[in-house]
Amino acid sequence: MSKEQFSEIILKDREEHKKVVFEGTFLDYIEKLEKDTSIPKLSHARIFEMLNSKGVSTIEEKNDIRLMKLHKNKQLPLFNFFMDDFYGLEETITNIVRYFQSASMKAEQSRQVLYLIGPVGSGKSSIVDKLKKGLEESNPIFAIEGCPMHEEPLHLVPLHLRSEFESRLGVTIEGDLCPICRYRLDDEFNNEYERFPIQLIEFSKNSKIGVAEVPPVDPNNQDTSVLIGSEDISKLDKYSEDDPRVLTLGGAFNRSNRGIIEFIEVFKNAIEFLHVIITATQEKNIPAPGKHGMIYWDGVIVAHSNEAEWNKFKSDHTNEAILDRIVVIKVPYVLSLNEEIKIYQKFMHKSDFKPHIAPHTLEIASKFAILTRLEKTNKCDLLTKLKIYNGEEIIEKGKTKHIDIHELKEDCKREGLFGLSTRFIIKAINNALADNMICNCINPINIRESLVKMVKESDFSDDTKKEYLGFLHDILHKDYLDILEDEIGKAFVYSYHEQAESLFQSYLDHAQAWVNKEKIKDSDTGEELEADENFLKSIEEQIEITGSTADGFRRDVMAYLLTLSRRNEKLSYKSYEPLKKAIEKKLTISVKDISRIVTTSKTRDEEQLKKYNDMVTNLINNGYCDHCVNVILKYAANHLWK
Repeated sequence: MSKEQFSEIILKDREEHKKVVFEGTFLDYIEKLEKDTSIPKLSHARIFEMLNSKGVSTIEEKNDIRLMKLHKNKQLPLFNFFMDDFYGLEETITNIVRYFQSASMKAEQSRQVLYLIGPVGSGKSSIVDKLKKGLEESNPIFAIEGCPMHEEPLHLVPLHLRSEFESRLGVTIEGDLCPICRYRLDDEFNNEYERFPIQLIEFSKNSKIGVAEVPPVDPNNQDTSVLIGSEDISKLDKYSEDDPRVLTLGGAFNRSNRGIIEFIEVFKNAIEFLHVIITATQEKNIPAPGKHGMIYWDGVIVAHSNEAEWNKFKSDHTNEAILDRIVVIKVPYVLSLNEEIKIYQKFMHKSDFKPHIAPHTLEIASKFAILTRLEKTNKCDLLTKLKIYNGEEIIEKGKTKHIDIHELKEDCKREGLFGLSTRFIIKAINNALADNMICNCINPINIRESLVKMVKESDFSDDTKKEYLGFLHDILHKDYLDILEDEIGKAFVYSYHEQAESLFQSYLDHAQAWVNKEKIKDSDTGEELEADENFLKSIEEQIEITGSTADGFRRDVMAYLLTLSRRNEKLSYKSYEPLKKAIEKKLTISVKDISRIVTTSKTRDEEQLKKYNDMVTNLINNGYCDHCVNVILKYAANHLWK
């Protein structure tokens, strides 16, 4: 861009900011309220409005079949505010927004702490950061000029006039002036509050306006001044202890008034340090330093920690006062494979690494992460459970195996609260990238090697190491071999998609004729032919449909596809999962022998060489590079067909 273009951007931004500048008195503010009574908002209502500002949709509107399966019978809203940053946390986000919705209507939640509990790296801090960033990007608000609490200008209205102001303006006035503004009103303005200057302010963490955070404090030095400010000792010689002019209201609660305060790893602090939370929530007041009484405070308290710290805190009955003021929302690890993959794709997109990533690399890493987060059940094996949690159909003998996902989750309520974090997997990806800098490519084989190495070098217990290595050496090794065989088989099939659709259409024609006891009219010769049962069997036997079950399977296929057709949904070979599996197996099994021979052969004749080169070309077209094609084919030769 040219210097002139940058100058244009700067000037345009400056002009837009001029439009929102406000300089006026309390009366000027009242004039604005008469035109727009929505201006004064309490913190929870402001954030709830912010969460809805970018739009809300439903799973049905998104037409996401997979999400519909995962959240069956649940009308979960999808908030665009969170959409691009968080994956697989639909229920958690819904619970968070529900908290703000209730709090915005001044329900009990408005006087309670929003507490996020979850394992390390599950996204607790990221959710809070998103809320804080949203506030910083939201519209500026009106505040009393010079107030250290950035308080609402309506606090200037005397108590005896509030009901009249509320009636005339159609607003509700809550809260009182802080000691400093009360002193200024009397000393500087002779109680003529209508002359008090009002300004527009923007939420800013860096400027300490409406956004604050409290990290764990040293137990041996837990000075409450970091929360509620302090007294300026140097002024005590000049003013008395109860004079507001000695106050320095620069604590986290003072700064966060009208916005949000975050307590990081909240229960690492001593309980005495947290007592201010009690009055801040239930009474909406915080203590002023020294002898200055209480100060009205309107803000959102968000705290978070891991499960161990929470269990330790709640087991102490002396903490009941704070426990009674907490709304607990779980932030578990992601258990959906597709969503976990998106997390690593997002990481790769934001990083400076620009390597080639072979197909299924992030899938294998994501599967390993999720396997460590699942509990065993007698209803299915862990890999099957992983697929169910991803909304996939489980096919056995030509039928969808129905295992209720909600029953699985009900039996294993701690799933997602343990296991490996995304950070562990990202480190493994980074290590794999570092080990393959020359070729600038990573694939499922070296990501698995990187994970194995990290597990072995970790400080996990022996039992945990054994379990995790079992996932890598056994479950995921076999799983990848199945994936690899399928990939290579498909690469040998010329125009795979077209051939699959052709098989699908032929199957429909013959199955329909068989079910309706009709004949098929040949499109070329015009002859009427019997349904080819041998052809139907050749497809169905791929998924163990044989004998008397074949007739029922064909009827099921036709009934299902007729339903889709009535809904005007486009039919393809992928429409009915059992038939899709059968067609794919039919296509790939026909080339398995030749793919085995061609791939493992050290010397190839002219025909084999052509097939091999065509296969390599297809693999490259499917997302592989020259290097990783060579790696996976060598791996297949060494492991797949031994």
